[in-house]
Amino acid sequence: MTAARAQKPSHAPFTLMKLPYEASALAPVISDETVGFHHGKHHKTYVDTLNKLIAGTEFEGQSLEEIVKATAKAQDAKTKKIFNNAGQVWNHDFFWNSLDPKGGKPSAKMKELIESGFGGFEEFKKKLTETGVTQFGSGWAWLVFENGKLGLEKTPNAENMLSAKPGAKALLTIDVWEHAYYLDYQNKRPDFLGAVIDKLLNWRFAEANLG
Repeated sequence: MTAARAQKPSHAPFTLMKLPYEASALAPVISDETVGFHHGKHHKTYVDTLNKLIAGTEFEGQSLEEIVKATAKAQDAKTKKIFNNAGQVWNHDFFWNSLDPKGGKPSAKMKELIESGFGGFEEFKKKLTETGVTQFGSGWAWLVFENGKLGLEKTPNAENMLSAKPGAKALLTIDVWEHAYYLDYQNKRPDFLGAVIDKLLNWRFAEANLG
């Protein structure tokens, strides 16, 4: 957990993270109504379900990251369900921290890495938007740091870098599930991604996650 992330209980019972800004602060890019449904209902359901699933199991005393890693390759139905909910809690925590009402402009260090990795911000925006748009169905678009440079990844459902590509360090993520944008953008996922990239990305969080 980086200094930029909201403090969370390290072990069960897990609680719904408190947003690091007011629910209305992301408007007009993401409306108060969307944040209310997304955070207060979808995200909360994953937290509540995870607590029920791990009660009395070996996972009850583990941290969220430990649970995600331990259940990532599960074969049995119950453990897969634990992974799905633990992964979604972790991903959503990371997503809310990836946003900043005053975001949009990379720090000097991140700007240098973007120039080196993508040739400039506009090319970065184009490629990150493409990454999110081409994630078929529900999932996530990630900015990662691997082998000393920035890269982009996409994952379906509850997958994240902890489970899908441990060698890549997650810096930022954008949720591309329809519940993240449909009330505001209907089926226009590219418009949602472009607006978030231009105005809401939390570059301080990204830089803190470099380690």
